[in-house]
Parts: sequence; C-alpha cells; structure tokens
Amino acid sequence: MGIERKGTANLPPIQIALDLLDLPRAIRIAEEAVKGIIEETRDDSKAWVELGTPLIKSEGMNAVREMRDRFPQLTICADMKTMDAGSTEVEMAAKAGANIVFILGCSPDSCISEAVLAAKKYGVKLAADLISVADPEKRAAELEKMGVDIVNIHVGLDQQVLGIKPVDLVRRIASSISGKAMISAAGGLNSETAVQAWEAGA
Repeated sequence: MGIERKGTANLPPIQIALDLLDLPRAIRIAEEAVKGIIEETRDDSKAWVELGTPLIKSEGMNAVREMRDRFPQLTICADMKTMDAGSTEVEMAAKAGANIVFILGCSPDSCISEAVLAAKKYGVKLAADLISVADPEKRAAELEKMGVDIVNIHVGLDQQVLGIKPVDLVRRIASSISGKAMISAAGGLNSETAVQAWEAGA
C-alpha cells in the first residue's frame, strides 16, 4: 500500500541502511530505494542514505564520496560506530560528504564531547547509537545535554531475540529527553512497527 501523498509533509525521513560489503551493489540498492521513496512522497528530503558500518569498513571513505556524488541533494549518513578519536572520525566523514555521522552512545564522554565539537565545526549532525547501552533512558538524557543532535534507538539482532521491542524503547526514550535531540529508530522494524515507532516519538 502506498503512502497517502496528502499526508507526507509530516512524515519522518526513511533511512536506507546499506549494510553490505560491495559498493556497486550498495549504489544499485540505494538508487532503487531512493526512487521508490521519492515517487511515494514527492519529497527527496524523506530519503536518507546510510552507509552501514560493514560498507564503510570494506570501502572506506570512498563509499561516502561515491554516495555524495550519486545523490548530491540527499542526506548522507555515515554509520562510523565511533568509540575513540571522535573528532578525527567525524572530520573524516564530514569531509567525505556525510551530513550525519553516527557514533556509539556507550563511548566515553570525552570522545562524545570531541565529536560534538567537530560536528559543529564541519557543519554536520551527530547521531549517537544506543545499542548495548545498559541504561538507555539515562544515557539518552546525558547525550542530549552533551549536544548530540540525534539519539538513535538501535535494537540489535541479539536483543530482538530476547524480545526487546524498538517501539517500547522509543516511548521510554521520548519521555526521558527534553526534545532538543531528535529520536531515530533502527532494528526490528517493519512497515507496521515503523509507523508505531513514529507515533511513539521517533
């Protein structure tokens, strides 16, 4: 079922996660996904292209540069999963063409603070992934106070097996932060639960 176009203005962006190793294949998938999103929404701001950690490890910053060249008008996300050298890794991704750089929320505060400063310097958004964080509500509030732009609720495969649901976590995080930081959700979502996550605060 397609999205009802008259209501697309308030819809959140859809992040296309390219969690694979081969760059040419990733480009083909991105092109098809972006085409579908824009056809449904008539709004290219709704399509975010995420270079997953496996792709970045396989292809390096060249993958970010290639996606920026292919999609000059779109938001490009680099899932760096940074835990150290926050400033350096944000700089790398930003200079390669990323608009949003993902670090790990369980990183030391010093790493996150340096990443926040670098993000401001290079004009990009900083997203912190809460995967494997012991107390996600508490950490989300701390990250927001440190200046992180996006709190990413990421329920990994192992956590999904344990019955942890992203929608429940979105609801809890939404009530624990002030709203200055945006909430994004990943992992364990489908066409139905994605809408539920949005309604819960993502």
